[in-house]
Amino acid sequence: MSFTAKVMRDGLLEKRSSGLLQLWKKKRCVLTEEGLRLHDCKGGGGGGGGGGDAPSSAWSAKAKELRFERMATVDCVEYKRGLVYFTVVMATGKEIDFRCPQDGTAWYAEIALALVRYKNLQAVQTGRNRHLSTAHLGSTGEDEEL
Repeated sequence: MSFTAKVMRDGLLEKRSSGLLQLWKKKRCVLTEEGLRLHDCKGGGGGGGGGGDAPSSAWSAKAKELRFERMATVDCVEYKRGLVYFTVVMATGKEIDFRCPQDGTAWYAEIALALVRYKNLQAVQTGRNRHLSTAHLGSTGEDEEL
């Protein structure tokens, strides 16, 4: 994911680990036009909601990238005890679970809308490319007979 991509949202989400215990881990998530970048929280305990901390001091520089080109859907919204749970389904079938406070429900909607926007742009580009490639083939002589 390029670092020049427009940032649409930046904040905290909790991601369920894929290990045996499936623990919820806080991640700094950056939503861009190309996908979702997940940064680990350094030092397990700190924080206290320190949203003003510089990213270099509170978050790891290494990020996991969930690119829209590899995503299939965002679904399974559930509301429980003030939290919203949702799942990002990758094209491989892998499911990645997230949760955030209900007042942060815009995360689910923004990821889903950004994915739809990305897929639509890809479809338009594919259509344009197809149209351009057929236009460059030139006349086959059939047009003159009409």
